[in-house]
Amino acid sequence: MRKSILFSLLFLPIISVAQYKSSVWSPDNGDGTYTNPVINADYSDPDVCVVGDDYYMTASSFNCIPGLPILHSKDLVNWEIIGHAITELTPHEEFDKPSHGNGVWAPSIRYHEGMFYIYWGDPDYGVFRVTATDPAGEWSKPVCIIEGKGMIDTTPLWDDDGRCYLVNGWANSRSRFASVLTVRELDKDGLKAISNPVIVFDGNGTENRTCEGPKFYKRNGWYWIMCPAGGVPTGFQLAMRSKSPYGPYESMKVLDQGKSVINGPHQGAWIHTALGEDWFMHFQDKECYGRVIHLQPVTWKDNWPVMGKVPAKGYCGEPVITYRKPSTKGKVYVVNPVESDEFNSPKLGLQWQWHANYDQKFGMPTAFGTFRLYTHKVSKEFKNMWEVPNLLLQKTPADKFTATTKLRFTSKDDNQMGGLIVMGHDYFALMLKRVKDEFLLQLVTCKSADKGTPEQVKTIATLKPTEKDKIDYQPAIHEDIYLRVNVADGECNFAYSLNGKKYTAVEGNFKIKEGKWIGAKVGLAAIEPAGKTNRGWIDADWFRVTP
Repeated sequence: MRKSILFSLLFLPIISVAQYKSSVWSPDNGDGTYTNPVINADYSDPDVCVVGDDYYMTASSFNCIPGLPILHSKDLVNWEIIGHAITELTPHEEFDKPSHGNGVWAPSIRYHEGMFYIYWGDPDYGVFRVTATDPAGEWSKPVCIIEGKGMIDTTPLWDDDGRCYLVNGWANSRSRFASVLTVRELDKDGLKAISNPVIVFDGNGTENRTCEGPKFYKRNGWYWIMCPAGGVPTGFQLAMRSKSPYGPYESMKVLDQGKSVINGPHQGAWIHTALGEDWFMHFQDKECYGRVIHLQPVTWKDNWPVMGKVPAKGYCGEPVITYRKPSTKGKVYVVNPVESDEFNSPKLGLQWQWHANYDQKFGMPTAFGTFRLYTHKVSKEFKNMWEVPNLLLQKTPADKFTATTKLRFTSKDDNQMGGLIVMGHDYFALMLKRVKDEFLLQLVTCKSADKGTPEQVKTIATLKPTEKDKIDYQPAIHEDIYLRVNVADGECNFAYSLNGKKYTAVEGNFKIKEGKWIGAKVGLAAIEPAGKTNRGWIDADWFRVTP
């Protein structure tokens, strides 16, 4: 199982990292054009800031850790993950266990006087902020600048005179009102509110219901709030303008689906480039695949930002699918968010997230070219893996792909389990389970896991261990196996192999389901019953995403 890797070489400082090009989705057509989505993965509620010729993006991460992903681009088309802004969420009693759909909602990223800022609303605890001088480096610990329930989707605006304003939406589930946007003033450092909120837009009783996700800008003396309305899968994008940050604002619908196949195009970032072009990045809700990222050109018409294809009349654009790339000064290389992982680094790949705050007992990289995932001891009342925090997961990277992993499962006791999982409100997994001195390969399915529905289990094969420990002290049995999941058209199916060459298909296609505010995820799971037995573990040799 161990790779032929010298320990000393493995732990040398990383000087450079090769640019990753996906084999399942890359938007750059190589001829000066791109095809949407520019990121075919779940980066919900994207926001972007511009620093010279560089673009930095973040997105909602909810309860997933590390959170607040940071992506970088030179052309708004080719993106790579460069880090995360938070490594844990507080309070610990809430986020040390899975708190699905809570945590980080609709952040904004800004660059002001040499500092990067990210603001977000946690609907249960208030408005938070982190800062950094290097977006790929370490960010400050989160600071709650306004305590309270219901405030979401926050964006600051530093005005020409140095004053700072904050716009936000409201979560009906916490405040019992919604479809309004409010503005208040912060101190010049953006650390505390110095005024009470003022309602500047009200979408109640109109087609502008569920207006939320506002982003705050200033252009040529006008204050602008860009926000979505009309619902997530069916909505559209509004642009609002005023001569005062407190309004009143006049609004215009500037992007909707029209005759395109891009449903609900809205909520994102207006970007003004160093070369004077304007663009808009937004999401599209693709159900089980999550909210994927599109890029639209912006054309100004009568001082309104028309997004996408410009109509003959009016100001409401329609999404483009293929379009010319944004202008750049130099050569831009094709790069995409990383998916595959050889587990050869002393750090976990940036694509991976846990379902709760990380605990060292979840697992860790090894010096042997593997990642070790320990079995999590579930409660005696365990119903399904919705409550398991140590699921090691990444976003689905395309509508169609295959994920294959080579692993060794080491078991110290009966009923320890580990394997490959596709996780959402419904989940499906191919798991090894130790029963006495053998392993059962089992197909585990669970419908409506969030409702506490028990799992359904079907044994696929009984496998003799690859190896047994010969010592008497805490002996284990081991199984070397390759597990595979194929994803296409919103469905998945599994296969396995004992030699990595010939795969045996597992009967059944299963309809993938999204999670709580996130798309379905794919990765590794390892659990065992509560008790005092020594943990088992998975040593994952690699995880590869292919067509």
